Amino acid sequence: MGQYRHHVFVCSFGKTCEKAGGVDVFRAMKQEAREAGLGDSVRINKSGCMNQCGHGPMVVVYPQDVWYCGVDASGGRRIVREHLVDGEIVEGFRYVAPPGDNKLVDED
Repeated sequence: MGQYRHHVFVCSFGKTCEKAGGVDVFRAMKQEAREAGLGDSVRINKSGCMNQCGHGPMVVVYPQDVWYCGVDASGGRRIVREHLVDGEIVEGFRYVAPPGDNKLVDED
C-alpha cells in the first residue's frame, strides 16, 4: 500500500466544474474525512480540469480509479462515508465513460 489508502481528486477549476460548485464539494469532502478520522489514510486534493466538461463536478478516487460525476456537497459527503469509509462505490454518482476526453461543452 502507498502512503494513502485513497487519493481523491475533486475538479475545482475550469469553466464548468468551478461554476457547478467543485470547491464546495472539495470543502465538504475534506470536512467529512476529518470528522471520520481519515486524516492519515486519505488525501483529498483540488484538481484542474479532467477533460470531462459538462459532467461535473467530477471526483476521482484512486487507487481504484473510480470516477464520479455531477457531485454536489451532499454527494461528496456520501462518497466519503460510503466509498472511503465503508468501501462501497456510490452508484448514483458513478461515471463510466470511454477513455480520454468526454466533454459535453468545449472549455476553450
